Amino acid sequence: MDLVYGRTSRLSTFRVLEVVARVPYQAWESVAYVAETHKSGSPAVARRIQDRVEEARHQQDNELWHLLILEEMLGSSGHRSRVLRDRVLPQVLALVYYQISWLLYVVRPAMAYRLNADFEDHAEHTYMEFVRDHPELDDAPWDSEFATDYGHHDTIAELLRRIALDEREHKESSEERMTHARFEA
Repeated sequence: MDLVYGRTSRLSTFRVLEVVARVPYQAWESVAYVAETHKSGSPAVARRIQDRVEEARHQQDNELWHLLILEEMLGSSGHRSRVLRDRVLPQVLALVYYQISWLLYVVRPAMAYRLNADFEDHAEHTYMEFVRDHPELDDAPWDSEFATDYGHHDTIAELLRRIALDEREHKESSEERMTHARFEA
């Protein structure tokens, strides 16, 4: 991310992060569905796989809320997105990351979880540094169409800190899964 978009964070950079952040969970869900099909004879295994699908779906939905909120914030700020840099390139990054995540999850799940943990760690720190570098956000009110769904936060700083904490929770979940990295199929 830093190589392509630079080390200076902006809301548009966070949008790219969130486009890409959903991808591992989608890849893992896809692999799990294939595993369920091949392991349908064992209810215990099928249950473990389905539990993982539900966890991955919850995490990808959480990342989607982040994306929708950032899209809304960018739209209300008058941000003009550039087609190649803000729309096409993030989709290309997401496509490549999906393939890597899918392959790692099939071949060596611990590596897939490690990669995701590193990505989520980067996202958490990027959000927190942005809030630290923009103290004016502590006084900027946040209002959103998605507040009922995602949670009410009084300021933009409070919202971004919550998103950073979500990223930390995703990282910790991946780190926990690394310790049990035997694919549950």
